[in-house]
Amino acid sequence: MPLTPAPTGLPGSVLRMARPSTVDLIAAELRSAIFSGALSVGSQLGEVDIAAQLGVSRGPLREAAQRLVQEGVLTALPGRGLRVSVIPVEGIADLYRARRAVEREAVRILAQTRSASAISDLESALADLERASEKAEAMAIGDADIVFHQRLVDAAASPRLSRAMVSLALETRIASFSAEEGYTVPASVSPTYAALIEAVARGDEATALRALDEQFDDAVARLTGRRDIETVETGAVPVRPVLGRIDVVDG
Repeated sequence: MPLTPAPTGLPGSVLRMARPSTVDLIAAELRSAIFSGALSVGSQLGEVDIAAQLGVSRGPLREAAQRLVQEGVLTALPGRGLRVSVIPVEGIADLYRARRAVEREAVRILAQTRSASAISDLESALADLERASEKAEAMAIGDADIVFHQRLVDAAASPRLSRAMVSLALETRIASFSAEEGYTVPASVSPTYAALIEAVARGDEATALRALDEQFDDAVARLTGRRDIETVETGAVPVRPVLGRIDVVDG
């Protein structure tokens, strides 16, 4: 059966079966709720309440939740059910180590292909990020930043890299929500974004990789408190009153 992109609620897309199961849909809704902050980091998952909000039975909900446990998005608490994972400061470096592995490979591919459409798409994503930064809205800036990196990976045309990046994007958002000072983003757009695009357009792999590494070094330093830069902060994350109901397609 062919694979086709399907929306997840996150920037970017996850490749799923053409006809997603109820478990697929529940997992996607839970990921979206965690990404938006509707399910806050560290909060326990009330199985009965969540099942009622989604309009599903507890069986497929448990299966979807276990899938997210395997992804590291949810954490199993012996005798206490599940909670949304927290990524502490000491986990930041490893998260970005994984992102480097995925995104550096995407950059290598793009520098080799020099696809005009990919470069145009990245320029558009950067323009969106710059516009969001001008408005100084933390969540919008964070969303635009993740979209940029997802498009970077998607442009490499590797389904496995894209799937890995969707998972890492969600973990990045969780890490930002886990920060003691609350959700913050840089107040200005790093010149490394434009430098990366320009280097890819020239086929200059080494320069593009240096730009990406510098960007990630800055992010790790900021998120671990080793570098103090001007940031945009958000107050309480707006929470949706309910999760979206699932259109059940199977048991």
